[in-house]
Amino acid sequence: MLLERAVLDSPIGPLLLVARGDALLGLEFHWERERTGELDHRLARYVGAFETRDVRDPAGAATRLARYFEGDRFALDGQTVELLGTEFERSVWEQLLRIPTGATISYTELARRVHRPKGPRAVGQANGRNPIALFVPCHRVIAADGTLGGYGGGLDRKRRLLELEGALAPSLV
Repeated sequence: MLLERAVLDSPIGPLLLVARGDALLGLEFHWERERTGELDHRLARYVGAFETRDVRDPAGAATRLARYFEGDRFALDGQTVELLGTEFERSVWEQLLRIPTGATISYTELARRVHRPKGPRAVGQANGRNPIALFVPCHRVIAADGTLGGYGGGLDRKRRLLELEGALAPSLV
């Protein structure tokens, strides 16, 4: 299987994009790749053996990201994604795709939406395993008390993304 990939410089650091045809399979903070290799493991598990070739704009995602960081907060909407995960993980990620740009929900609400009202911790773990950051907007999930909660890319990046989308007032720091 041949997958297309690119490393894109962005205002929040380098991003690794991986696609198959028109569908984005992964967006990972590039510095995490060296640390975890989680995306490679997920791809091998769900896609099988694969090779990659470097391209400029896998599945058009690099173009969408450039527009997003230039201020078009809706530029990521409509990107075709292929969700590679367990049935439970996919159910969580499908709910993430339903959170409108500029909005946030709590982990408790996300658990309710996937019919696991007593499972916000499991939902939070699935949220954290999202292999297509930004496009599958796990950054839009916050703690029930309104604090940001966790984020694999770091809370500063989560805050910047939510500010960019109009979900938070710009920080004064």
